[in-house]
Amino acid sequence: PLMGTTARVVVHAADAAAARPAVEAAFAAGARLDSLLSDYRADSEIAALARGAGGPARRVSDDLWRLLVTSQEWSERSGGAVTATIGPATRLWRWTARRGELAAADRRSEALRRSRPEVLELDLERRTARLVEVGASLDLGAFAKGFAAGVMLDSLRERGLAAALVDVGGDLAIGNPPPGRDGWLVEFPDGTPRALANVAVATSGDRFQYVDIGATRYSHIVDPRTGLGVVDAPTVVVLARDPTTADVLASALSVLDREAGRRLVEELDGVAVHWASPNPSRNEDTEVGGGGGWRTDGFPSLRRPGPPLGDHDGST
Repeated sequence: PLMGTTARVVVHAADAAAARPAVEAAFAAGARLDSLLSDYRADSEIAALARGAGGPARRVSDDLWRLLVTSQEWSERSGGAVTATIGPATRLWRWTARRGELAAADRRSEALRRSRPEVLELDLERRTARLVEVGASLDLGAFAKGFAAGVMLDSLRERGLAAALVDVGGDLAIGNPPPGRDGWLVEFPDGTPRALANVAVATSGDRFQYVDIGATRYSHIVDPRTGLGVVDAPTVVVLARDPTTADVLASALSVLDREAGRRLVEELDGVAVHWASPNPSRNEDTEVGGGGGWRTDGFPSLRRPGPPLGDHDGST
């Protein structure tokens, strides 16, 4: 168990005895991040930051700092489609999903007010963070799983297990292929298996995680602009050099409409995207442009790929 979901590590090694210490170290790295970044834990670092909301700024761990800086960059880049400050809105949405009924409009409005990106202040010189409003909190769900997968893969590489795959709740960080193989076999949502190596993969959609309220199906992904689960969520597959980028981009493309998502992807290097409309009749498996569904040129090859997946530093 990790980040409110399940983590899995698969490695190729000479024997189990050689692999076990490295795998245990990778899970220990993931557990350390869970203690910092999970909003499911009352004792995590982000929970402590929320308890201090409205008070003075505080220094935070290096890993949390990286993700907070990254979250602000992506919030601006995506026009608010993803933000780390969405905690109050996601907590209310979890309450909604459990009860199967929408919260009152005034409760949603209050949760959104406390979820604005502006409630997080970062001092870049002092490397301190502050939630300026009482009741504000963080939810790193769009960032932390991919980040953790990347850190765990790096841990395995450092211990000589470069042929490895890490899966944190469906966010994949993939290393070298096993000997004699082209890659690790990954099945995409359309059922197509592909051999992949040295890349990160994230998928998003409402196929398995959703709630029906009345006649409307809402995704588990919350739109920071409305405080509601996304309606008619597309199925999104993202490949990227960096696992954090794959994770956050999949979330952003689930929230943004088709055209806004295309524009965002056009600004990025080192990614590949397949975006499928929830209405199958509108999906034309074309290059970017035209139809209800779209994919980047040459998918799953990365656009302007640059260097391969390497040391994971949380950058984008």
